[in-house]
Amino acid sequence: MRGKSEEIEKYSDAIDKMQEGLEAMIELYNDMEEDTPFIDLEDGVLEDLEKAKRIYGEEYVSKKVNTILKEVLTWLDLDEEKNK
Repeated sequence: MRGKSEEIEKYSDAIDKMQEGLEAMIELYNDMEEDTPFIDLEDGVLEDLEKAKRIYGEEYVSKKVNTILKEVLTWLDLDEEKNK
């Protein structure tokens, strides 16, 4: 394919931009981590939490859930050395 030097330059620039985009996509892919849930919730619990957030607000529900989780964690012996 023959082209004017201006057209060749445009194609060259386009190829360079495509290469930059491909490199950016590869970098993003390589930086991605698998999204794993922090805790496995039973069926319906997540839906109920979402519903509660809509009704009472995210801040209120988060505060309540954190309070409950802190209390539950006090029931567990969290001394790692002792539990090895």
